[in-house]
Amino acid sequence: MKNSILLFGIFFIYLSCGQDPVPKPQAYLRLEFPEPTYQEFHKNLPFTIEKNKLASHVETKSISGPTESYGVTLQYPSLRGSIYLTYKSIDNNPDNLMAFLRDAQKFTQEHTRKADEIIEQPYENKARKVYGMLYEVGGNAASQSQFYVTDSTNHFLTGSLYFYAKPNYDSIYPAAKYLEKDIKHIMETVSWK
Repeated sequence: MKNSILLFGIFFIYLSCGQDPVPKPQAYLRLEFPEPTYQEFHKNLPFTIEKNKLASHVETKSISGPTESYGVTLQYPSLRGSIYLTYKSIDNNPDNLMAFLRDAQKFTQEHTRKADEIIEQPYENKARKVYGMLYEVGGNAASQSQFYVTDSTNHFLTGSLYFYAKPNYDSIYPAAKYLEKDIKHIMETVSWK
């Protein structure tokens, strides 16, 4: 009996030592987001947009200042992020327009310290009188996307994307790309009242 156990042990050791260990390939997290479904959003504001139904919590507030201003927050709890919109009335004043454009561009340029790149994408829809710019921010910046749209005479709308986490571009990249599509949809569907 001892010999058979010893023989079985040697045979087992012999079979187990045949191959060198091979490291497993690195795994990647697979995130699947629902197909966006859009609905009109207006809430007695001077503009309307179409927002993703995934933005389940929306806050609007009036902002005090020299011109008519509003803040809108589209919260995406499942993605742990928000798109912040700010509307300002230009009041047919070219100085207001120039100041708002400078502020929007300065806000984006403040991210250059942490950003790896900033890609500008101009937007223009002459039929609806919507002109603007989308900024895609790569790297560990606080905001991965910003935009502004205007009709150049009465309305100016800016937006920024933020996540409720320390910026780690690799981790938030899939959600940032998903919400960037929502931002583009907002730009494409904004209409002025």
